[in-house]
Amino acid sequence: MGTQQQKQDMTPYNAVVRRQSRWAFLIVLVIASGSFSAAADYVVQRDVMVPMRDGVRLATDVYRPAVGDQPLDEALPVILSRLPYNKAGSKSMGAYYATHGYVFVAQDTRGRYNSEGVWHMLTDDGPDGVDCAAWIGQQPWSNGKIGMIGTSYFGGTQHAMAIAGAPELTTVIPVDAMANMGRQSIRNAGAFELRFWNWIFLNAGRGSRAGKNPATAEVLREMADQRFAYLENLPTRRGMTPLRLSPEYEDWLISAMEHGPNDEFWAQNNIVDAPEKYKDIPVYLVSGWYDSWGGNNTATFMALNSAIKGPVYMIMGPWIHGKQTGHAHGQVNFGKDAAISDQWAWRKEWYDHWMKGIDNSVGKADPFKTPVRIFVMGTGDGSKDEQGRLQHGGFWRNELEWPLARTEYTEFYLQSGGGLSTTMPKIEQATTQYDFDPKNPVPNIGGNLSSSDDIMLQGAWNQKGGPHLWNFKDPIPLSARADVLVFQSEPLEQDVEVTGEIEVRLFASSSAIDTDFTAKLIDVYPPSADWPGGFDLNIGDGIVRARFRESLTKEVMMTPGETYEFTIKLYPTSNVFKKGHRIRVDISSSNFPRFDVNPNTGEPLNRHRTTKVATQTIYHDASRPSRIVLPVIPASPSDE
Repeated sequence: MGTQQQKQDMTPYNAVVRRQSRWAFLIVLVIASGSFSAAADYVVQRDVMVPMRDGVRLATDVYRPAVGDQPLDEALPVILSRLPYNKAGSKSMGAYYATHGYVFVAQDTRGRYNSEGVWHMLTDDGPDGVDCAAWIGQQPWSNGKIGMIGTSYFGGTQHAMAIAGAPELTTVIPVDAMANMGRQSIRNAGAFELRFWNWIFLNAGRGSRAGKNPATAEVLREMADQRFAYLENLPTRRGMTPLRLSPEYEDWLISAMEHGPNDEFWAQNNIVDAPEKYKDIPVYLVSGWYDSWGGNNTATFMALNSAIKGPVYMIMGPWIHGKQTGHAHGQVNFGKDAAISDQWAWRKEWYDHWMKGIDNSVGKADPFKTPVRIFVMGTGDGSKDEQGRLQHGGFWRNELEWPLARTEYTEFYLQSGGGLSTTMPKIEQATTQYDFDPKNPVPNIGGNLSSSDDIMLQGAWNQKGGPHLWNFKDPIPLSARADVLVFQSEPLEQDVEVTGEIEVRLFASSSAIDTDFTAKLIDVYPPSADWPGGFDLNIGDGIVRARFRESLTKEVMMTPGETYEFTIKLYPTSNVFKKGHRIRVDISSSNFPRFDVNPNTGEPLNRHRTTKVATQTIYHDASRPSRIVLPVIPASPSDE
């Protein structure tokens, strides 16, 4: 680290490419008393090969402010992006920050695109991030301060670098970031989220070592194109598909699908269980109510907020994965105010404050006025917009904490006959049964997803089949299925705001020694002129694999017919269930292909050869009161 060889890799600038910014004629260079305004031009050096501690070199692009063809001779703070998705796609980010007083550095992570080495799922990104930061800190164009940027996987590389404690790291803005992977993201209460199966099938042949061979890349591309057929033939077995041609990807996927316990296998970026390892720096966490990492975002906020001084900020919008500039997701329009229109400028405000010491809007004005900013969904008029989407609406609100201190946790009990109310069941014995056939799983319709390209729909959707679904093409509601139990309230007499973390506590038994139970929260719109059949809007969902009911770290099989209490953690939300709507909870045992399907056999994970139909019994009586615990926010006097 910091060797003469490293310095030779950067100097002289032997591959500088000049780029004119689109606003070049409006912006002038100002250098006074060592300070820097915005530069009109920038230069970029591509594919600087930066060595890591083990000698593997990672391809790195450096964007610098410039006057004409000459980079500015000044040490500046650095914005760093470490990503597996091809750094060449970082041009807009690089241009923006290099023309606003920063050096921007984009690096292909290990084993991806132009970088050397073998890819591993995030496990190298802590030490590699430390080595990259040390190299940046020694360059003459760096003042030793690094802020990180990136979404999803390269939100996760930010967490990895913060956990590794890189000395130069000054602040991070992880967006929809990979974290807590053994709890509620890759493994979700023991079930496997198949979006990562999809990610591997898509990326094993592009940007990978195997993908550099054109013939191999073509075989892997064909495999990716046939994902629907492979989904119908799960489990994916080691060595039995073309995935074997990309061995590090096959090894991770099969190992991950076979490994259920939340232990050292998932330790990388496990913030919830070890927040004290996180570097004490300002952190701004960003995600959405319909993002795959939304639950991890709020969990990370709660963990870090009690472990570091930070400060730790969080914003949660009505967004799907990586779509903070959008205001309509799935079949629903949340209103134009839901979008963050300028994706780079608001981040620059944060970086300016913490990396340049500028007294600006941070701590004073939106979106930085308070530590928590949330979008409260559901205050629209429910009509149909010009694109045929439900106008669910909503508004932004600033909060001081998460969960909200004024929360009134309210239990809504499952009732005989399909009711849902705050009244505890009085009947001594009440059950509802259904058969769960793994060969005919309940199809997924929207929800908290990412990396779902083609195989799933993200976001907010009417819970009804149709041609938009590959595995549920008939235009019938999910509630028509015999293996979906529906419990819903009477039409609400007043608006009910639900904001916070949500759990279903379910008393159930099964004829199987292992099975799954799922729960979904739905905002039921009544019939209207625009929606004559109503609209069953998914708000959040969750799952539990029975063998992990007692602990996420230990597998314990069930005794068939014995009753157990299961906790199903749904994704957090903020939604107003309006007067006249119903609050609904759907209970089932599958949600495919959001989650892998439990074969009900108790065989080792991802190694089953057979399936069994399981008879499931849900209890909802006085001694076994199954219920959903909703974080109800009392109406303020001005709302009444």
